[in-house]
Amino acid sequence: MDGEGDGLRDYHGKRDFGRTGEPAGPAAPGEGAGPADGGAPRFVVQIHDASTLHFDFRLQVADVLKSWSVPKGPSADPRDKRLAVPTEDHPLEYEEFEGVIPAGEYGGGTVIVWDHGTYEPLSHDRRGRPVDFAELLAHGHARFRLHGAKLRGEYALTRFRGGPDGDGGDAAWLLVKTAGGGRGHGTPDPRRARSARTGRTLARVTAEDGQG
Repeated sequence: MDGEGDGLRDYHGKRDFGRTGEPAGPAAPGEGAGPADGGAPRFVVQIHDASTLHFDFRLQVADVLKSWSVPKGPSADPRDKRLAVPTEDHPLEYEEFEGVIPAGEYGGGTVIVWDHGTYEPLSHDRRGRPVDFAELLAHGHARFRLHGAKLRGEYALTRFRGGPDGDGGDAAWLLVKTAGGGRGHGTPDPRRARSARTGRTLARVTAEDGQG
């Protein structure tokens, strides 16, 4: 993935925190906010109205959010195979970020938190022991169960192009709802979707947070 092994170096290098309200994250590795649910790792799906309107899908792995851009958003239909393009790691604090990134800054545009919650890895070795989730991603396939307000049930991320040591420029994954376990909301109309944090739409966040 883009940024794999680099922590937040790529994230910091693309942003001017004197202009953007995005969180800078911890000053040193290991200082980030930990899971808030008894150790369960977190996930967040944000809708981002930047140069192209898309969804950002992020899973907590250790002390960062591994991130993918999903143009059409997650789907609750197992028949839908959604393209997921890896982006740079984000700090854990980004789970709560909602607002307007100023024009001219990387990713300039409006962001809302469409859904967030916890997830549980589902892969085990032959002896039934859990496999490290970062290792699964490095090998290009990971299964997990989402526990969100809108997304629930089992999903899988599978890399079909590029490798773990690539620069991310040509890497691509598929995000798929597996046949088993739970039901969730379908992919929303992003311009009508409401934030899981504040109930606001993209237009309202733009109007309220985009002044100045």
